[in-house]
Amino acid sequence: MLEVVCNTSPFQYLYQLDLLHILPALSERVVVPPAVVDELAAGRAWGIQLPDPATLAWVTLLRPASEPALPLVNDLGPGETEVLMLGLERREAVVILDDALARRVANTLGLQLTGTLGLLLDAKEAGLVPAIAPLLDQLQALRFRVSARTRAAVLALAGEEPGTNEGS
Repeated sequence: MLEVVCNTSPFQYLYQLDLLHILPALSERVVVPPAVVDELAAGRAWGIQLPDPATLAWVTLLRPASEPALPLVNDLGPGETEVLMLGLERREAVVILDDALARRVANTLGLQLTGTLGLLLDAKEAGLVPAIAPLLDQLQALRFRVSARTRAAVLALAGEEPGTNEGS
């Protein structure tokens, strides 16, 4: 991936997994909009251990230049909205979103898209992580929702045995 535009939850979960370093390892440029910086700051204000993207040398902070006509979706947060706006402005970029509605909007807009699970799969393929199953367990402990079907599909894509590390 040449350039990625990252939303709050992938940034948060990769940080909490101690895997934030995979973002610059998998892309040439990591872009974060101001709303994501603000959402992470709000989480830190609540006492959640979260990074400040403004302090990371490999992060480019970028405000959307305009407000392209996004479909009127009331349920998108500011972070998702700005990530989508930057995705429209920077068509070569891959947007990183976990929110189901934001992902549907990105698909509708024809944006290149991945999420936290896709990044973990890319990281395994690149040799940056040894296995996905333990990471899925950690994500679920962090309240990241992964259905049994999605878990099995991700493990299959990772070439891992679905029965291992399932905790069931």
